[in-house]
Amino acid sequence: MWLAPVQVKLLPVSDKYNEYTLQVKRSLDEAGIRTEMDIRNEKLGYKIREAGLEKVPYTVVLGENEKNSGTAALRKRGEGDLGSLTIQELIERIIDEARAKH
Repeated sequence: MWLAPVQVKLLPVSDKYNEYTLQVKRSLDEAGIRTEMDIRNEKLGYKIREAGLEKVPYTVVLGENEKNSGTAALRKRGEGDLGSLTIQELIERIIDEARAKH
């Protein structure tokens, strides 16, 4: 995971959540995590599938529930849905995994 050019792909459910997605991206970027946002007007399933084909280790889905609770829905390539985490928990999990593999 630490070798991946993009460690986390951020996927807003719709345009309404682009601002929240940008806030999450900034938090991850500040923690030194390499991120990319996919704000194209495509179906979420398509974006998730495409992130898998790009071999991005983690995808983060952000929508109404996540925005209201200040969380992020985490998916790991090869494992699927890992549930919702706070942004701080998300950062810690990704950094811990990167350290473990380094």
